[in-house]
Amino acid sequence: MPVSRLRDIPGIGVDALGDRADALADPELLRLENLDTDLRPPHAALVATHQAIDLDSANSYLPFQGSGELRRAAAAHVGRIAGRSYDPETECVSVAGGLNGVLNALLATVEPGDEVVLTDPVYAGLVNRVRLAGGVPRFVPSRPTPEGWRVEPEELAAAVGPRTAAVLLMSPAMPGGELLGAGHWAALAEPCRRHGAWLIYDAAMERIRFDGLPPQHPAGEPGLAERTITVGSASKELRMIGWRVGWVVGPAQIVADIRLVGLTNVVCQVGLGQRAVAEALAAPDADADVAAATDEWRQRAETVVAELAGYPLVRPGGGWSLLVDAGQLGFTASEFSERLLARGKVVATPMDGWGPSGGRYVRLVYSNEPVHRLTGLAERVRAALL
Repeated sequence: MPVSRLRDIPGIGVDALGDRADALADPELLRLENLDTDLRPPHAALVATHQAIDLDSANSYLPFQGSGELRRAAAAHVGRIAGRSYDPETECVSVAGGLNGVLNALLATVEPGDEVVLTDPVYAGLVNRVRLAGGVPRFVPSRPTPEGWRVEPEELAAAVGPRTAAVLLMSPAMPGGELLGAGHWAALAEPCRRHGAWLIYDAAMERIRFDGLPPQHPAGEPGLAERTITVGSASKELRMIGWRVGWVVGPAQIVADIRLVGLTNVVCQVGLGQRAVAEALAAPDADADVAAATDEWRQRAETVVAELAGYPLVRPGGGWSLLVDAGQLGFTASEFSERLLARGKVVATPMDGWGPSGGRYVRLVYSNEPVHRLTGLAERVRAALL
């Protein structure tokens, strides 16, 4: 019997399916199960990483809160998007990847039994971290529409109550690519203030939008500016997955607590990667670099949508993946995933445990397969349904 904090935490499914696909070692498999990408990191980051190998300062625990260079770049990056300034000394701390930052923020804000508001469907890794921190997930439904997923701002606001410690949101959201914006932030401002709830904003993909619009940051909403904790990561926008570098930016009093959690959890970050991430964030062409990568991911998403026209999928507004409704095809997500692998040579994760509605969806990740490989997906899906 596991300890109580693990009883309601299933796996995420991706690891088991990825291991199966690796064991098959079949080059014909279409690998749509894991959030990887084949697009190269920024050139400046690669150069800085090579240089860091020879730097003694990159082979150190210190400083525990992250290098000054990284924190200055991260604070400036978040401040530019949010439309406000942050002090890198007191309002920014480095973390070992975005999800480490999310867990640290939850541990600093959630008492056992407190509620944390999330949308549904949602990435299982976020739900599991809420539970690991002792929180109780409270789900607000995001509904499929012809334009993509939509969650009503009023429903988000109504979910915030006396037991709410935090609202944990992402835009574009994993796994469906749902976009949140000014209407959602405005609706959340008053209930978060009234109930003393924090908004933890997972900004890992905020610039990977397919509508061409800039990200709308919750700290740009006047009523939320002092209640927003931003968790950023180099893994998605900068394609620096293996560097394991992220950051948390927010008001000084809560960042001090998050820093203390970090000292007690993952003591420091990957020294070899910090300067590289700082260089990538601060590069003059940083926005153009992310925009070029986003354009490629958009083309891949559009290829999947075109290939599966007529099937029950939900168009993503951004991000790296989209969802197919296996329930409408007459299967559970696990059954459809098995058919895709066995009959269509498509590796796709069933979303069991990814929120209350997850058991009916299969996730297709398009970020790691080029357009020419995604072309023909329709034939593979037809084979899976025979």
